[in-house]
Parts: sequence; structure tokens; C-alpha cells
Amino acid sequence: MDRQEAIEFLVDHYQHPRNRGALADADITLTGGNPGCADTVIMYAKVAPDGRIEQVSFEGEGCTISMAAASYVTELVRGMTLEEVERLSFETLIDDLGREVVMARPTCATVALGTLKQGAHELRMQRLAQDGTAASKAEDETEDETEDEAEG
Repeated sequence: MDRQEAIEFLVDHYQHPRNRGALADADITLTGGNPGCADTVIMYAKVAPDGRIEQVSFEGEGCTISMAAASYVTELVRGMTLEEVERLSFETLIDDLGREVVMARPTCATVALGTLKQGAHELRMQRLAQDGTAASKAEDETEDETEDEAEG
């Protein structure tokens, strides 16, 4: 994509944001920001039990690049697993948005993805811990039943 196409792409996402607004009962709700300026973003996602993102949206205020990038990220990650989101590269996002245009403000371009990556990691760790607790309880119950059978 050349410079003009990148500008048009960003302006389109800024003026016609995709998936903007709060998402009720989201599994991920995380606020992020850019300390260097006033960009703030709240990323929301509903995640299926298999770890796939079913719905994703954002709210926020900021410059054209940060809000356009947030809109684009919501389109990019739908259907991905939490692990795939965590592995997404900031460099790939910058290329997708138009490196020549967004490299002047890389933190603006990556605030939404960084926030969502953190939320995806936190949710995945939480689910692993819950699964581990459930597996541990099931294991304990099996051991108790085995002990009862041996005593009986």
C-alpha cells in the first residue's frame, strides 16, 4: 500500500470506526493508554470456551492513528485464539496500517493491540489456572474414591 492508500485507509477507519462501543458481558475489558499523549482505549472481547474471540470492540479517544488502529485491530483479531492474539506482532500491525505513515507515531498505532494482547494473556492465564484447579479437584476426588474402594 502506498502512502496515499495508507492515509485513506486510516481516515476511513477513523471516520467510520468498526466495532466501536462497549460490549456487555465481555470476558476481556481492559483500559490502555499512551503516556506520551492523550490516547486512551478500552478493549472488549467475548471469548468462546475454546479460546477464540467471538466478538471484539473498543471505546476510546485519541488521535486519528490510535482510533483507526483500534478499529482495524477489532477486525483483525475476530476469530483468532487468545494465543494467536498474544503472538501478533506490532511490526506486522504497523505494516498493515502503512509503515510510512504511522512510524512517526508507533505508540499511537499500537496502543489498542498492546492493550488487547495484555487482556488476552490475562484471560488465558486465568482460564489455565481455573482448568488446573478443576483438574486438581477431579484428581483429588478420584484419589478419594480409590482410597474408599481400597478400604471397603
